[in-house]
Amino acid sequence: MSWKIQTYNELTTEELYKIIQLRVNVFVVEQQTCYEDLDNHDQNSIHISYVKNGELFAYARLLPPGEKFDMTSIGRVITKQDVRGTGLGKEMIQLAINTIEKEWPGSEIFIQAQEYLKDFYGSFGFKQVSEPYIYDSLPHLDMLYKAEK
Repeated sequence: MSWKIQTYNELTTEELYKIIQLRVNVFVVEQQTCYEDLDNHDQNSIHISYVKNGELFAYARLLPPGEKFDMTSIGRVITKQDVRGTGLGKEMIQLAINTIEKEWPGSEIFIQAQEYLKDFYGSFGFKQVSEPYIYDSLPHLDMLYKAEK
């Protein structure tokens, strides 16, 4: 299987269930955070997922400019624990950047990154634009990506 890029209305109920299940399993159970996952932004977002043999291994949500922040944003970035370190996450972030540049040309991309992922996102050209802060019980920092012209 390969990557899927879908709007909310293109997701099947089974696909949406698996996305929410993975988000809860990673963010709530594994990372022990308490946050509002169903925040009414899924409906206007683009969803990127990697499914193999019916199992969801990676997911990210792309928010259009003005949806949650002034600029486009990548959020809910997840790779399942057993595929971390395989390059799947890097492939997903590059696909997310490419998709944003196609859908919303010239957009800056904003992320609220978990602090320990600063270098990971930095390798794609994201720059830290805030001091570290606690968000959803975990250290985060704001990062910004500006496309090279």
